[in-house]
Parts: sequence; C-alpha cells; structure tokens
Amino acid sequence: MQTAMLDVQKIREDFPILKREVNGKPLVYFDNAATSQTPKQVMDVIVDYYSRYNANIHRGVHTLSQEATDAYEQARVKVQEHFNAAKPYEIIFTSGTTHSINMVAHGFGSLLKKGDEVIVSALEHHSNIVPWQMLCEQTGATLKVIPMNDRGELRMDAYEELLSANTKLVFCNHISNALGTINPIETIIKKAHAVGAAVLVDGAQACPHVKPDMQALDVDFYVASAHKMCGPTGMGMLYGKEEWLEKLPPYQGGGEMIETVTFEKTTYAGLPHKFEAGTPNVCGGIAFGAAIDYMNAIGFGTIAHYEHELLEYGTKKLLEIEGLKIYGTAKNKTSVISFNIEGIHPYDIGTIVDKLGIAVRTGHHCAQPIMDYYQIPGTVRASFAFYNTKQEIDALVAAVKKAKMMLT
Repeated sequence: MQTAMLDVQKIREDFPILKREVNGKPLVYFDNAATSQTPKQVMDVIVDYYSRYNANIHRGVHTLSQEATDAYEQARVKVQEHFNAAKPYEIIFTSGTTHSINMVAHGFGSLLKKGDEVIVSALEHHSNIVPWQMLCEQTGATLKVIPMNDRGELRMDAYEELLSANTKLVFCNHISNALGTINPIETIIKKAHAVGAAVLVDGAQACPHVKPDMQALDVDFYVASAHKMCGPTGMGMLYGKEEWLEKLPPYQGGGEMIETVTFEKTTYAGLPHKFEAGTPNVCGGIAFGAAIDYMNAIGFGTIAHYEHELLEYGTKKLLEIEGLKIYGTAKNKTSVISFNIEGIHPYDIGTIVDKLGIAVRTGHHCAQPIMDYYQIPGTVRASFAFYNTKQEIDALVAAVKKAKMMLT
C-alpha cells in the first residue's frame, strides 16, 4: 500500500503544546505511550460543545438536548466505522481501557465456575492482569500466563500448550506498552476460538498506530482509550460482539440503562444503553469522534510508515551510546524504545533529561511482571508519535549522553 508523505512541520502546527518550553528548553514530548497530545481541531470541538449546546442527552425534548444527543450518537457511528464493528450498538462508551476491561471481567463473574481457565499474556499492563486475578478469586477459575522470551515476544508454542477445553477466556494486548511488541493477535484469536474460548484484546497502545478491523479479526471484545489517539482523557470504548454483550449482565445500575423500574422489578434497556448508566461524558464522546476524524485525515498508513522511520532512527542513535541496552527487540514492534544504561537507575536518567526539556517515562510502566522477567527495576521509555521529529531524537540522545556523563 502506497502511503503519502507526512509533512511533520505542518502537523506540528496543530499541536499548541509543542510550542512551549520546559525548564527553559523547547519541549520534546516522548511520553506518547502514556498519553498523546491533542490537536487544536479536537480542542475546538470541545470548546464548541460547551459554548453552544452543552446539555444532557437521550432524555430531553428541548433543542440543546437533541443536538447533543445527535452529536454523541454520531460519534458512536464514527467509532463503529473506524473499527469496522458490525453495528453501532456494539460500541459501548466508557471512561477508558481500564473501565472497559473491568466491565467485561464483572460480566464474566456470573459465567465462570471452578475448574474453568483463563489465559493472559506475560506482556500485559496491570489493568489487564488485576481484573482477571480478581475474577478468578471470585469464581474459582484458574489464571494461566503465556510466557515471553528475551526479545519481548510471546512464546506461541507455550500458548498452544496452555489451551484446552477448560479455557473460557483469553486476554492479550495488541501492542505492549512497555516494549512496543506487536503481538500476533490474529493467531491468538483463531487458536482460542478453536477450543471455544472468548478473546479480549487490549488495544490501548495499538490504536494510535494501526487501524484494527473488528470483523476481520473476529475478536469478541476490543478495548481502547481516546487519550492515546489525540482525544480527551476520561473517554474510551468497549467493542463487543452483539451476542456476547447480550449475555453479560449490566456493570452498573442507574439512569439510562433501564427500560422500566418498579420497586418489585427492573428491566434493562437494550444495547448500548444497558452498559451506559448515568450521565455520560458527552463532550468526551464527541471529541473522541473528532480525534478519529483527525487521525484518519492524516492516514494510518502514513502514520505507521513515518513512526517506523523514527523507531529505526532512534534505535540506531541510542545504541551508539556505550553501555545502553534496549529491552524489547521483537521483530514486529511499534515506535517505543525502552532502555537502560548499565549502572544507572532509570529514574535518574529521566530526571536529568527532564531538566533539558525532554519528557520520557521511567519505571515499570504498569507492567511489573515484564521488569521482573528482565530482573530490572524499570526502564527509560521513549515513545514516538507522528508529530515527533528526528531532530528531537537527536536532542534525546544528547541529553542521555549528558546524563550518563553526570551519573558515572
């Protein structure tokens, strides 16, 4: 597929924050895996909502309520079309990936029993580990783990050995937030379905870089956060196949998710409202749709091609620093580089490069089992987005060299 050239300087004009200084230095923002920055096109949508038609939705007959309802539901359709879900009501709006995962885990609390098995991967974020541990404690099911190798790749031979007739659920991230590894989710889904298990894919780290197709993947559940995709915080989505969403009980009770309420009995609304109790983040949903429009206008093929250039350039330049080791060298990975310098704590490096205006993440990145595997306290993580430049990577390399000089 041919991709268009990305005019990064023109793109950077859309992001006001990139013009600011930190500690007297131009901001270099390399913490995109934690949260991406927001373009003014999305900010304008947020201001427009609160300036012109801020209202509660689905319940009002007045004009503002109808306008807000229409915009919110149009955003749901944008998300549906972006992810190629079969129906709009297979998209549930949530507060983010963690909320989405917990909704599914709560639902399966009434479906699992002792003797059932659930599988997670060794590359998971804590939010795709802890809910399943809680679920297993509640139901008596057993949690099993797909191991990883030194390159930060899942051992697919071991995955096949873990699968059995007792496997009911498999959970895996699409891309590792800590290492950038792109997991073979097509194979994971297919093999899980062969034993009758459902699959949830954590797409939080994938959606800024690729455009997942729900129907082509045949995945049962897929979750994502808007703030990783140039959208607002506190907004995300749960995709679920209609048949699975119908099986799961509501996550919360309250307004909007009901059909009828009496003191004797309550009946629940249909999808998607069954899972959307209370007043939603109306503005967040509308802004999520605007962020998807923005990224699609650039093109995910163009984004992926450019970010791969940044990954290759950054990897080459950082490895020129003596004593620097990169963790996560999978054949298929996205624009994330996790590294350490021998004898130096990652926090110390992060602190010094921040003084030079460069934002990186240090620590275990909510993926402590990965750090335990490598027997390290954490890493320095530089994560690149389509609005970053090779010149910024040069600034990072110079800053890391200075930190090394100061700390050794």
